[in-house]
Amino acid sequence: MNEERKLIVSSSPHIRTPRGTQQIMLDVIIALLPALVMSVVMFGIGPLVITAVSVISCVVFEFAYRKLLKKPDSSMDLSAVVTGMLLAFCMPPSASNWWLAIIGAFFAIVLVKQLFGGIGKNIWNPALAGRAFLLISYAVRMTTWAPARFQHIDAATSATPLASLHAGQLVPGGMNALWDMLVGNIGGCIGEVSALALILGGAWLVYRKVISLRIPVFYVGTVAVLTLIFSRGNNHIMWMLQNVLSGGLLLGAIFMATDYCTSPVTPKGQMIFGVGCGLLTVLIRYFGGYPEGVSFAILIMNCCTWLIDQHTAPRRFGVVKAQKKEGAKE
Repeated sequence: MNEERKLIVSSSPHIRTPRGTQQIMLDVIIALLPALVMSVVMFGIGPLVITAVSVISCVVFEFAYRKLLKKPDSSMDLSAVVTGMLLAFCMPPSASNWWLAIIGAFFAIVLVKQLFGGIGKNIWNPALAGRAFLLISYAVRMTTWAPARFQHIDAATSATPLASLHAGQLVPGGMNALWDMLVGNIGGCIGEVSALALILGGAWLVYRKVISLRIPVFYVGTVAVLTLIFSRGNNHIMWMLQNVLSGGLLLGAIFMATDYCTSPVTPKGQMIFGVGCGLLTVLIRYFGGYPEGVSFAILIMNCCTWLIDQHTAPRRFGVVKAQKKEGAKE
């Protein structure tokens, strides 16, 4: 019996999964909620206002841009919501900064994400690029911190633990200071105050297989090793722990550096990427003008992603170096 059979040849990917962009972004949003809740507990309604303004602005800018250029609407894939939340998490918790969130959202969505073609085509992490732009343009407002409501101080503003470390001094309090960093009883950006909440969110992403542990482990591990070896405090262990738990290290390592389109795809490349981020973070913290180096470290390594992928790609089966060179000449 003769049957007509068609051979259908299609481009990759050949293996598909029912979990799309929207589901992945929803998992990231869920993972960010513990840090947002802790920030509201510690600072009041301000973080909620900033986050809401940032998210709404990102979604509106993405919808308007694609509508204006007659492109398919992508505002419902939740990627703009994630960008808005991450951008807000990089800002001080005062509600008076709501207008900064709008400016940062425009820069992140329109200039960094959409002008490069939209999701999956941008070179830099949009939220981090927006944060860097705001930090350069409005340095005073972006580095004015309100104290946590449970801190026993009367000052209107307070220095962050990272500012003390940048000055070469350990945060006073010993184990109590570490506990404050874990739960969020410190001054700082919305999303970086509670290390415990960030770790909880990271555990959810790993459980859901949204991210792997390679980049976060090698990133944080590199910072831990370097600050332990080149300690500036009289207690090396305490110096290392305070550097790991303070600032935006965990926020950047878990939620920013693991961004799919701006980080390497190969396992070896992800390890190199994490080490590079950690090295640059420590260099900027120790010798830079800003106390924090996470944002700039990740943005710099984003520029190197293509090169890392190129040199860590697995060798094709049956192809030797001589054949590769001949193929390149042709």
